[in-house]
Amino acid sequence: MRPDTLSTLPVLRLQQLRYAYATGAEAVRNVSLDIAPGTVHCLVGRSGCGKTSVLKLAAGLLSPQHGQVLCQGERVNGPRADMGFVFQHPTLLEWLSVVDNVLLPVSLHRTVRSSDRDQATHLLTRMGLGAHTQHNTLTLSGGQQSRVALARALMGEPNMLCMDEPFAALDAITREELQHDLLALCAQQGTSVLFVTHDMAEAVYLGDHVSVMQQGQIVHTLPIALPRPRSNALRHSAEFNAVCAQLRHAMEAGL
Repeated sequence: MRPDTLSTLPVLRLQQLRYAYATGAEAVRNVSLDIAPGTVHCLVGRSGCGKTSVLKLAAGLLSPQHGQVLCQGERVNGPRADMGFVFQHPTLLEWLSVVDNVLLPVSLHRTVRSSDRDQATHLLTRMGLGAHTQHNTLTLSGGQQSRVALARALMGEPNMLCMDEPFAALDAITREELQHDLLALCAQQGTSVLFVTHDMAEAVYLGDHVSVMQQGQIVHTLPIALPRPRSNALRHSAEFNAVCAQLRHAMEAGL
């Protein structure tokens, strides 16, 4: 489902967010952002620029000291069932099977039904892990563990998915495969995504918009007018490289 078939109201709205840690260091300064239904918005910037803090504020893992976060028009005061989160590391529970890791968000709130197990199995099969549903997660490769973490976040078809550099530790080919899987699954479910990365090419490939952060602020937002669905061939096109160059210029301009 693409954005033109969905409501035009933002799924996620960040309004004048400010956040400082106990040390007094201000991590986020006056950040405002709207994410439209079914779109991917990427945050890029150097380490320590505040992008992960913005992501945690958006997901309700941190509370802003000024401003507010709205999801589906409702104020976010903590983690929500209709918002998924994928961390930098898969954070799987090694004493649970692959499918039970995917079902974890459901099991924490209610009894798992056969329909839930069917959905989890379908997600894992869609991501090439259909033969691993009953395996221990310790037997999986890094890329496979990342797929399990993504499937877990997509259980229940959340409206919003927040992702904190989830593919950074993977090899280039596996990272590209997971980027493709992410876009396909989110398009199928109509899920919006706020994606943090330090990789400009990843941001351009995934994003409908890319915002550049520096010193806790969004200093530039670039619309990515590349065709969808996106394929690996796009990464080698002159059009893609031109957008990457434009984004690099935007990042360097604020230094």
